[in-house]
Amino acid sequence: MSSENLHNPDHIKILPLGGLGEIGLNMMAIDYCGKIVVIDCGLMFPEAHMLGIDLVLPDISTLTERVNDICAMVLTHGHEDHIGALPFLYRQLGSPPIYASRFTLGLLRKKLEEFDMNLNQQCHQIEPRQPFGVGPFTIEPFRVTHSVPDGLGLAIRTAAGLIVHSGDFKLDATPIDGQSTDLARLAQYGEEGVLLLLSDSTNVESDGYSGSERQVGPRFCQLMRDAGGMVFIASFSSNIHRIQQAVDAAIACGRKILLHGRSMVSNCAVARVLDQLQIPEHELIDVKQLGDYPRQQIAVITTGSQGEPRSTLARIAANDHPQFAIETDDCVILSSRFIPGNEKAITKVINQLYRQGAEVHYQRSSGVHVSGHACREELKQLLALVRPQCFIPIHGEYRHLCQHARLASETGVAADNCLVLENGQPALVSFHGIKRLETVDSGRILVDGKGVGDLGAPELRDRHRLARHGTVLAVLTVSRSKGTLLHGPELISRGCIPEMDREQLLAEAAQQVDMMLAEHHLSSLTDWDNLRIEVRQTLSRFFKKRLQRRPLVLPIIIQL
Repeated sequence: MSSENLHNPDHIKILPLGGLGEIGLNMMAIDYCGKIVVIDCGLMFPEAHMLGIDLVLPDISTLTERVNDICAMVLTHGHEDHIGALPFLYRQLGSPPIYASRFTLGLLRKKLEEFDMNLNQQCHQIEPRQPFGVGPFTIEPFRVTHSVPDGLGLAIRTAAGLIVHSGDFKLDATPIDGQSTDLARLAQYGEEGVLLLLSDSTNVESDGYSGSERQVGPRFCQLMRDAGGMVFIASFSSNIHRIQQAVDAAIACGRKILLHGRSMVSNCAVARVLDQLQIPEHELIDVKQLGDYPRQQIAVITTGSQGEPRSTLARIAANDHPQFAIETDDCVILSSRFIPGNEKAITKVINQLYRQGAEVHYQRSSGVHVSGHACREELKQLLALVRPQCFIPIHGEYRHLCQHARLASETGVAADNCLVLENGQPALVSFHGIKRLETVDSGRILVDGKGVGDLGAPELRDRHRLARHGTVLAVLTVSRSKGTLLHGPELISRGCIPEMDREQLLAEAAQQVDMMLAEHHLSSLTDWDNLRIEVRQTLSRFFKKRLQRRPLVLPIIIQL
């Protein structure tokens, strides 16, 4: 992120590093007069092709060149796709001060404990309608309703103009905590004059309104009353308002409450300490008390609504959980949306639950979920209130961004001032309009176990070849001094040759390697890597011709 020509007080530079062209990974840099504010630092869970990858982080290499210019990191809310990458990337960003709401900081501190990071001195609690200054920016948080408590949007004032960042939001007139999106303040920004609006695009394809969170509670009550056995409710552990409604419904139906799943227990503990979740202690039980109550008097609130393989619900569905098992008349409620990419995993869990005799309720069939993101009419209402001169859609796949930009132009923003960006595509905004700048380095950092960023496209390609075609190991032992073959080639295959044909095919493959070696004099080889390449190419051609398969060939040359 070059610092050249960035001290013009009439221009603001916007650089998205994640969340534009995808769901998750949200991170945005705002650059003004040589100083940078970073909004959110989120992660993304791996896509189907990312075999073995645990987490995905935004590539911040363009920011690491200017860590001394980063004056603040501001977090809009506590979802993983907005705060989850912070423990991995914070030090690389120069350890700037962190600003967030009370509950967001509570979730963040709990997460940082897992990384043995204590950032209490760097964390600053912010409140709606209470501006604070960082560098050349004055930032005023405003309340937004979302599927996690204490969500914030941001009004960012500079001498060049006012930027409004919506955060993730919806317009719910009757939220569980009574904290509606601050429409009055948004209207005041519109009167003041907004240079640029950055607005959440996740639900732009959904017509109408997202619906009130309060719709879910009565449905929970109805399903719990009708259930003849145990009730399992799976939801995101950060959706505290949804959990509160599940708790209230269970109590109303005479059921004891069991919280299960690491993140569910952890987040609920934070929420209870911060008075965001009320559960009477005498209504809570733990796993050891399951046998003390009839099944029809128990409600289990747990994780696994996205079909995560090792989640509580997935293990219950697979009949692989040490404490829980499905019985006839049990009721399972998946109270969340199907996140794109997770459909197969979720439907697999649903099918397994049905096979075991459970009655399963989920978004598409039972009305047990409402979205935390604004639908089209709500997006239009925000645009009408703010009346921005320029508009950049954020938080969504590319088609969402395009549709949101079109919606903005239909509601009065000049089409030339509605700009669809992708990660790594900066824009320059001023009173005169908005324009693209030259793309900077951007991408994704892969986390696999303790490795952060040490794997990339070549390793993923190898994993795909292993998954699709298997592997062949070719072991040769050679004399380094005499240049003669002492042993081999010994071939070992996994996942590519049928058992009944393995011995014959491997023998033929070994003959091909012998023939190739006969054409060379090993003593003339000074670079053993060349021999590895020859072995790999010889075997790859053989298996391609004989089996129409391309196993990953791994030559191992032992030099004695």
